[in-house]
Amino acid sequence: MHGLFNRAIQTFLRDTYGVAAWDAIAARAGIAADGFETMLLYDDAATEAVLAAASRHLSRAREELLEDLGNYLVSHPGLVRLRRLLRFGGVSYADFLHSLDELPARARLAVRDLDLPELELTEAGEGRFTLVSRGAFPGCGHVAVGVLRAMADDYGALVLLEHEGVDAGGEERIAIQLLDSRFAAARPFALVAAGG
Repeated sequence: MHGLFNRAIQTFLRDTYGVAAWDAIAARAGIAADGFETMLLYDDAATEAVLAAASRHLSRAREELLEDLGNYLVSHPGLVRLRRLLRFGGVSYADFLHSLDELPARARLAVRDLDLPELELTEAGEGRFTLVSRGAFPGCGHVAVGVLRAMADDYGALVLLEHEGVDAGGEERIAIQLLDSRFAAARPFALVAAGG
């Protein structure tokens, strides 16, 4: 697993639950308290150990933690660059959804060896979509649900999301129902970042 993702888990846990909780989770997972370096590659077992330790320590399901991680990645003020990358997908939430197929390739422009899941969106009409997530790691669809939920808030859209499970091939399916694309005021967004 790429260190960038592992570091995201680390900062999410530390920022959300505190340094003491992170230290306990790291100890339980058998990793150093200073955690992961962003540009190194780690064995997937280290990621799984941290997620399992966090789930036990916090008494939260792994899927809930992954969804919260997805929300954190978009909504935390310190991670505004990811939000900007996602907002370049379009002016509406529907535009954003249609841009998800291109997201892994766009991310690899910034970090060449970043292994994001392959995403495939299908539209069923009347605001109904299905997003299929393939690869990366088990549970990446739950991270996607958190990202989709946070981006709906960002666009001011009212959306119902449901992780529909994993098939035998490891594909995760997410049902998306766009109920109202202008439910609330969208967060401000400009193509040029403030200050340049």
